Amino acid sequence: IQADGTDGNCVTFVLHDEDHTLGNSLRYMVMKNPDVEFCGYCITHPSESKINFRIQTRGALPAVEPFRKGLNDLMGVCQHVLSTFEVRHSWRAAG
Repeated sequence: IQADGTDGNCVTFVLHDEDHTLGNSLRYMVMKNPDVEFCGYCITHPSESKINFRIQTRGALPAVEPFRKGLNDLMGVCQHVLSTFEVRHSWRAAG
């Protein structure tokens, strides 16, 4: 991850080897934060596997905070989905 921005509350993160799968999911999670004024991403070019992910916050909150929280929240959701699948799948295999 690279981060570009002159001001701590408006930063563009460059995520390498990623695409819409992470971009759209992470954008959703970050936008749930009421301190985020803007969040968006773009794919730089179809032949490149990287996204520019931009966050702008209200007030003095640094953009890295909702970025980190969004990633952690997304990991939690993914872990919940995985564990739910494993429980249901093992139940069906045993039955």
